[in-house]
Amino acid sequence: MRDRLFPLLPGLVVLVAAIGFLRPHGLPTSLQQPVAAIPVIVLLFGLVFGWYLSSTRMIVSLLVLALAERSFAFSASVGDPVAHKLFVITAFFVPLNLLSFSIFKDDAVSMSRAILRLTPLCLQLFLVIWLCDPAHEEWTASFDRIYVDWLPTGWTPVPQPALAVFLVAAVMHGGRFLASRDPFEAGSLWALAAVFLAYHGTQAGWRPSNFLGAAGFMLFLGLLQSSYSQTYRDGLTGIAGHRAYEEALDRLGARYALAVMNFDQLKSYANAHGKPVAEEILKLVAPLVQAACREATVYRVGGDDLIALFHNCSATDTIMTLERVRKTVESTALILRRRTGVRRVPSATPSLRRGDRDLPVTVSIGVAERVREADSLSAVQKAAYRALYEAKSFGGNVVRRGSLAAEPSRRSSAADGGIVANGEY
Repeated sequence: MRDRLFPLLPGLVVLVAAIGFLRPHGLPTSLQQPVAAIPVIVLLFGLVFGWYLSSTRMIVSLLVLALAERSFAFSASVGDPVAHKLFVITAFFVPLNLLSFSIFKDDAVSMSRAILRLTPLCLQLFLVIWLCDPAHEEWTASFDRIYVDWLPTGWTPVPQPALAVFLVAAVMHGGRFLASRDPFEAGSLWALAAVFLAYHGTQAGWRPSNFLGAAGFMLFLGLLQSSYSQTYRDGLTGIAGHRAYEEALDRLGARYALAVMNFDQLKSYANAHGKPVAEEILKLVAPLVQAACREATVYRVGGDDLIALFHNCSATDTIMTLERVRKTVESTALILRRRTGVRRVPSATPSLRRGDRDLPVTVSIGVAERVREADSLSAVQKAAYRALYEAKSFGGNVVRRGSLAAEPSRRSSAADGGIVANGEY
């Protein structure tokens, strides 16, 4: 649970810092000028990194925040009633835009996609100008009307229509984060909160540009976290992936142990119910393996094999941990619901619903250690895989220790430091 909620932490820290320091008199006078430059710095860095990391969503979101900041600056120069009209209109459209950008798939920046995303923004600019015309007062009034009399809204200057959009956007961003655990969604959720504070804080004299800049910084942090996660985390299971494994191999010391894990029933489930079912099982069980294997880092490097690296350990030192992993997997109760959805249920569940199928899962584990200085990584990997094949030959659901001195029982073409795949479902 802690790892799953960790992507929420950076944005929360920035939001708390913004509330603490970006209020009037929150910083010494000497720092007010540098703080005023934050929105510009965030916009420039965000645009550059959004382009570099191929995130159209990041770019257009920052443009929306920049336009919102300019609307506040323009409002200060024109005064009421145009300033109030801009306030209620932009308070409605800014969270609506941030939400709409999250619905579409974030993809690489291209001219056609840029035109597709920027065209609605340009149309909105003309719409805002049209709404600010006194001749269309009745249309503008709809953005500032009280639709629900019993709903208390006197605590904020943000009108009810905009409050409804903020609430819907927060629920959508929160739901998308819970479903995907994408740090960018976490950053978007906190950015939305900062945008609300930009509008809400106007009644207390807070500078909206400071909080809009903080919102852009949260999006920037979320994008960096998401990019890191996509690079070093396995997309299916969420545990460390191939890139992280390759870098971990470069940091291996003189003493280590390597364990290879393979789920015994995964191939048969893929053949019987389809590959998506096998992937769902792996998605549910792999994080449990990592949680049970606290003394090591577990990697998915492809297929249905997981690899655990134990630094400064012998194979004997790992047996207790690997037995804990084996028992954790064995005690995990999974069911196939409606032939497609895999669910994890309490192991004490007395019976299955009609149409449910029990999916028992066990794991076979082979482990080997570096014994001599001359032993290569490839030799340790091969010994671990030989032990895994031996565990499979005993019927699975067992931990076997491999020996580098043993004659290979199965040929492998893996080069030194490569991955010896047991197979893919």
